Amino acid sequence: MPIDADLADRVRAQLADVKKVTEKEMFGGLAFFAAGNMCCSVGSDGLLVRIRPDLFHDAVTQPNASEVEMGGRTMKGYIRVNHYGLADDAELALWVRLGLSYAQSLPAKKPKPAKKAAKKKTPAKKARAKFTTG
Repeated sequence: MPIDADLADRVRAQLADVKKVTEKEMFGGLAFFAAGNMCCSVGSDGLLVRIRPDLFHDAVTQPNASEVEMGGRTMKGYIRVNHYGLADDAELALWVRLGLSYAQSLPAKKPKPAKKAAKKKTPAKKARAKFTTG
């Protein structure tokens, strides 16, 4: 499923002044992280937003918002906002701020060190057995 490039650009604009924002492709979309914690993800069907537990019920009852299901399971703490709920920048800003607020409330994650290239194992030289005949 392709990522909505226009929506991704709008989210980038919302997060432009936030420090330590990174992007990573996951969940079939483009996820945005603040200090290593995911705040939202753009997909072809709208915006996936990570919501604080105490705000989840109110958020999921908003028009154009629903619980997120992946692989037949509900993802606790995540909601999806369809394109109708993101029509103007003020609506998008609200959802991005909710996700960002929760992500920033969590302890910052340290970046994972880059994986070193695995050394290619060379086959050990076979020891030649010497047989003596008696």
